[in-house]
Amino acid sequence: MSNSDTADRVRGPEFDLATTIARADTALLIGLNQNGTGDSPSADPAPALVIGDGIVDDAVAEALETALVAVGATGKHGEITRVPAPAGLDVDVVVAVGLGKLDDEPSGETETDAASAAAESLRQAAGIAARELAGHPTVATTLSSLGIGPVVEGLFLGAYRFELFRSEPEAGGKAPVPTKIHLLVETKNADAKAELAHAEVVADSVAIARDFVNTPPSHLYPEEFAARAASLGRKFRLTVEVLDDTALEQQGYGGIIGVGKGSSRKPRLVRLTHAGRKGAKSVALVGKGITFDTGGISIKPAAGMDLMTSDMGGAAAVIAATIAAARLGVDTAVTATVPMAENMPSSTAQRPGDVLTQYGGKTIEVLNTDAEGRLILADAIVRALEDDPDYLIDTATLTGAQMVALGARTPGVMGTGAFRDRVAALSRSAGENGWAMPLPPELLADLKSRVADLANITPHRNGGMLAAGTYLKQFVPDGQSWAHIDIAGPAFNTGGPWGYSPKGATGVPVRTLIRVIEDIAETG
Repeated sequence: MSNSDTADRVRGPEFDLATTIARADTALLIGLNQNGTGDSPSADPAPALVIGDGIVDDAVAEALETALVAVGATGKHGEITRVPAPAGLDVDVVVAVGLGKLDDEPSGETETDAASAAAESLRQAAGIAARELAGHPTVATTLSSLGIGPVVEGLFLGAYRFELFRSEPEAGGKAPVPTKIHLLVETKNADAKAELAHAEVVADSVAIARDFVNTPPSHLYPEEFAARAASLGRKFRLTVEVLDDTALEQQGYGGIIGVGKGSSRKPRLVRLTHAGRKGAKSVALVGKGITFDTGGISIKPAAGMDLMTSDMGGAAAVIAATIAAARLGVDTAVTATVPMAENMPSSTAQRPGDVLTQYGGKTIEVLNTDAEGRLILADAIVRALEDDPDYLIDTATLTGAQMVALGARTPGVMGTGAFRDRVAALSRSAGENGWAMPLPPELLADLKSRVADLANITPHRNGGMLAAGTYLKQFVPDGQSWAHIDIAGPAFNTGGPWGYSPKGATGVPVRTLIRVIEDIAETG
């Protein structure tokens, strides 16, 4: 597979703004909420159409609502109901997606939190609907009347498919998802156009990260990963630097070399830079790029090892977010420093008990070769900090302990207090659910080594996610604003599709990183 196979492929539908249904549209997607009224106080409320002003004639809307109620539509969030289009509506079918109770504001939430929750609910509903539009290549929707950005992101990401390695598409000859979506709006003003353009970049950036993570390790190994990242970087006019294994060894990147020495596929370090506006704040992004993780000599169990194709989800995210910064033209300067290695057992692999020297000089006793992500991240963090950034964010599928603590959909955010909390809050506003976690000082004593500056694991399993964060903290100087995002579960969905998240790569935390970068551009 060549670089262009992933760099140039279409990852989602094409969108445009429209004030009327087009002749080519064969389906109309609408919303259905639970804010209607029943015939008596004790009756369940009748669902109400969310169809926008002036898009559909009142008589047609009434006939449509009657038809939906007749077949049992309730408006429950995520519920899909199909009915033939009533006379006067120039499509074949109407697909209604339940939106729940749109006006509810959960108690205890701020206005901002409530708005973010409403946007995420709409994004999820749109993602569910996208998968239910098979056979309709061109679709119109009135969901856009509730918010163009969340609807575009939900539809784009819900429609995402990764079929580069299938001899035939899963849907056969039938269009699996729409390729063209008309967003029905009252007027196509500048604000609507800007919101659409922004949402398309964000959604496509998430899909870029998904493409990287979904590509199997037979086709995405450090050298190829670096080449594809560099190709995308040049396409979007980023400054690109790639260090090969020889340069890494010569310059003292002991963590990256140590992890990668067991594989015939040699490690790389990629740096992508969006210059931003002169004098603007700067952000360093670092992402773990283990293209496959066997655990090395401390080998993992066979069951579930195939999921370790996702162990470069952090790298994919920071690459995609840096590209997004360039495409969106944000003032913030952004540099991604991305270590890439394959962790394999062999006669040349590092052993438990070996000592390596991280970039910058700290010595590490490697007690477990499966705690490899922190070793390559530490090298990259030290290099990233040589640029003197205002903010540092690293992200990684780092610990199974993240899932034990927070589940499969909630990233753990650690770091310096104020910036950690800021990143976590912005993550929630983006719909990616980041949650602030502490770095207990007592865990540092458990990382002491009998022969080196640090050990790469503690002698116990307590607070495993926090211990990994504590390890990384030793490479971040006091006074540096820093956040570490553990995405071990959220980066890869091992179950069935939900909302706009397909089975496989999710693209978390691309939207968080974009939101943080833009917030820094706006507020410093």
